Amino acid sequence: MAIVRLRRNQIRSSNFARVHLALRHARRLDRNDPKLGAGVERIWMSTMADTRAPAKRPLSPHLQIYRLPLTMLMSGCHRISGFGLYFGTLLLAWWLLAAASGPNAYAKFEWFSGSILGQIILLGYTWALIHHMLGGVRHLIWDTGRGFGEQEREWLAAATLIGSITLTVIVALISYLAMGGPR
Repeated sequence: MAIVRLRRNQIRSSNFARVHLALRHARRLDRNDPKLGAGVERIWMSTMADTRAPAKRPLSPHLQIYRLPLTMLMSGCHRISGFGLYFGTLLLAWWLLAAASGPNAYAKFEWFSGSILGQIILLGYTWALIHHMLGGVRHLIWDTGRGFGEQEREWLAAATLIGSITLTVIVALISYLAMGGPR
């Protein structure tokens, strides 16, 4: 067994400590070994139960002081719109199958898409499609190495949101007018 000199500021007594340090040195686990080139002293700390955190501050970012960044909100919207596109694609598949199946199947789809619920779902699908596309354009801009400044990120996130809402309203108005307007 290797002989280990104990320093005064390390563990002073008990055979267990001496044996433990000797084994660490023999296995080259001693952090103060000159061969390892590390001169790290062991710091003895109290347990977590003994420490006291200041009572005047919250332990984690709290809702009262944390401001949700717009880019983080847009990241969540991008994911939600992608999830909505999955179900909207099922609606698109229903439309294509109904058109291929004949007039009765298409009449059922037309009835659903003409109802209030169907129009809300189609409007949501249109928004999700446009929002996801504009989010992709924003990421494409980032892929070129541009738009990483704080103001640029916020501007791109706001432009994505405002652009998706504006383009959705424009598409809805065009489709409303194409269908004959008020009946």
